[in-house]
Amino acid sequence: MNTTLSWLKAYVPELNVTAQEFTDAMTLTGTKVEGFTEADRDLENIVIGQILKIEPHPDADKLVVCQVDIGKGEPTQIVTGAPNVAVGQKIPVVLDGGRVAGGHDGKLTEGGIRIKKGKLRGVESNGMMCSIEELGSTRDLYPEAPENGIYIFPEDAVVGSDAIEALGLHDVTFEFEITSNRVDCFSVLGIAREAAATFGKEFVPPVVKETGNGEDVHDYVKVTVKDPDLCPRYTARVVKNIKIAPSPKWMQRRLAAAGIRPINNIVDITNYVMEEYGQPMHAFDYDTLAGHEIVVRRAAKDEMFTTLDGQQRKMDENVVMICDGEKSVGIGGIMGGENSMITDDVKTMLFEAACFDGTNIRLSSKRIGLRTDASAKFEKGLDPNNAEAAINRACQLVEELGAGEVVGGMIDVYTTRKEPVRISFEPEKINAYLGTDISENDMIRYFQKIDLIYDAKAREVIAPTFRHDLFRTADLAEEVARFYGYDNIPTTLPSGEATAGKLPFELRVREMAEDVAEYCGFSQGYVYSFESPKVFDKLLLPEDSPLRNAVKIQNPLGEDFSIMRTTPVNGMLTSLAFNYNHRNKDVRLYELGNVYLPKALPLTELPDERMQLTLGFYGEGDFFVMKGVVEELMERLGIMDRLTYDPSDKKPFLHPGRQADICLGKEKIGYLGEVHPTVAASYGIGEKAYLAVLDMPTVTKHASFDRKYEGITRFPAVSRDISMVVPRKVLAGQIEDVILQRGGKILESCRLFDLYEGVQIKPGFKSVAYSITFRAKDRTLEEADISAAMKKIWNGLEALGIEIRS
Repeated sequence: MNTTLSWLKAYVPELNVTAQEFTDAMTLTGTKVEGFTEADRDLENIVIGQILKIEPHPDADKLVVCQVDIGKGEPTQIVTGAPNVAVGQKIPVVLDGGRVAGGHDGKLTEGGIRIKKGKLRGVESNGMMCSIEELGSTRDLYPEAPENGIYIFPEDAVVGSDAIEALGLHDVTFEFEITSNRVDCFSVLGIAREAAATFGKEFVPPVVKETGNGEDVHDYVKVTVKDPDLCPRYTARVVKNIKIAPSPKWMQRRLAAAGIRPINNIVDITNYVMEEYGQPMHAFDYDTLAGHEIVVRRAAKDEMFTTLDGQQRKMDENVVMICDGEKSVGIGGIMGGENSMITDDVKTMLFEAACFDGTNIRLSSKRIGLRTDASAKFEKGLDPNNAEAAINRACQLVEELGAGEVVGGMIDVYTTRKEPVRISFEPEKINAYLGTDISENDMIRYFQKIDLIYDAKAREVIAPTFRHDLFRTADLAEEVARFYGYDNIPTTLPSGEATAGKLPFELRVREMAEDVAEYCGFSQGYVYSFESPKVFDKLLLPEDSPLRNAVKIQNPLGEDFSIMRTTPVNGMLTSLAFNYNHRNKDVRLYELGNVYLPKALPLTELPDERMQLTLGFYGEGDFFVMKGVVEELMERLGIMDRLTYDPSDKKPFLHPGRQADICLGKEKIGYLGEVHPTVAASYGIGEKAYLAVLDMPTVTKHASFDRKYEGITRFPAVSRDISMVVPRKVLAGQIEDVILQRGGKILESCRLFDLYEGVQIKPGFKSVAYSITFRAKDRTLEEADISAAMKKIWNGLEALGIEIRS
């Protein structure tokens, strides 16, 4: 929301602060100022001058030489090319050494443009006459300014006085970031109230006087609200003998500063009150209302309606419509209709100030594709008690501006009155919340600054209905804190019984995965959950792959972001390819992110969102390096002893001979392998790349941080080497399983130390050698112990078709 300092000063007259002081103080008390623009930032030494004489330039057809009175006795000579100069005009003049904001094209120059006296085509010029653009403003704020040429002041302007002051440009426009719970601050009065409280000044709201002639508005119009749940209050007044004219300059400039284009006095009054009170209003042409009746009802299904912008829109039964006796004339809380708009021929009009259900307005606005300044305010939930003050203020402005004759009385359909909220005042609790020692009287003084009433007898604070955010003691504590000063609250330790907090088990497992990945040299990355259907072809997935069953986005940004990902592989390969193409060497990345697996398509329930740990690298390393990283994590999670690998499942995006599923017993928890060369090439990765994917919910189910430590034995170990000729189809893991199962309690470890395939080994076989270590915890092992264990191991290995070499 934007407003000017001059508008705020209209309600806080003693507000004499700089723009930066205002910004800092308001932000600290909770009304955040995003930024400000000083209208006179680059304007200096500019006065009002009067043209006394004009002569043609002796050496230029498009230039003239003017003698200008600037209030210093002797006239000043200025050469100009402005096409609209005339003798007697009063114009803005920047004198020697002064500054202006920009040029005729409206482009502002940082720091402004310094003006110095000099010669134009041989004739001395001691200053410059200014257009409104050169004064850093626009014709939106000053519609009386000519499109091309210098700005001309009215005849009563004082020669020699400050031109910037006369134009009202000694002003600042502030941009506020208002949170949705502070609906009252979506108005100039709300911000002014906060400014008065912040700076300890008096808040002077406009005094709304009684308006209206001796007639009764009920004789003019009838109002019926059929759906009070969607429209809790509807007020209406009638104005006759309308006189359409431009609104006064002060109103036009305030509206323009707020980003609203001035139109005419009637429309400007409704917009002005909307900004001033935060209450949207609408004006109907009374003579176009059939039966001189207003009916508030739900729209018919698929009802078509043409709004003020000339667009025909389709309604549904949840949209609130404002109707007359025969037809719809407006969409409640969003926009009026073309069939009842105010034109220059209007004679009598109906003013409307209503309150609509905020949630309904937000949803309706989204469904019909129309969001306006009014709907932006209504959707936050307005105070119904504000409607009466706003419509009376509008009628007061109508009379003050001579825009029409207000009919006496007001129609008010108010079904359930909103009452102020009463909150128990417990200063001890407030101090406990804040860790402060603020006195009760100081707290009450803070409350009174923002129109909260203290009921001493009931020990309650009464919050006005425009404060939608105050319901409980914690809310009062926030009000105390922001006016006491957050920077004044001391640092204190929490009171009460101490509790030992720690992360949930799932997050501890996830944290361990991050620690292991980063310890092993992987950097964390993030990728989109939205992907393109083309990803499945790049990964060589068959047409019947379940991974192709993806959730489709109803309103995607484009085809490349039209589905929810079912595998994290594309994101990882895309990130690796990006780094490879930027010539980064030895890149290691990991990601913890969800995949989205639908239980049925089309969706009948939410998809299964599964967290996956994805590891990827290229450069230094191979399949076994990736396997080592996985095993490091499994070791930390206490499940290494149950880890197995199954190479039987073939994933098309991995190398057919260098991949395996990662299992715990018979349950699959992930997979790892080298990226298929065709897939790597399609992503633009010019060297071998490796992936590992772990399903974190499954891993978490088996993980444990329990550890049992044993003392170091005092007895020596005994090692035996075993060399075998093994069929190529037999895996090292199968051999290790036999050794571990048959080695007995005295087996301490086994280690593969040699693997050979060549001409010395018969076809279809490979040579494998293991070092096996035995140790007893209670004695020194004898040869008989070792021989018995080795005999069992040999027998088990021979069952796999393995030949033991002597």
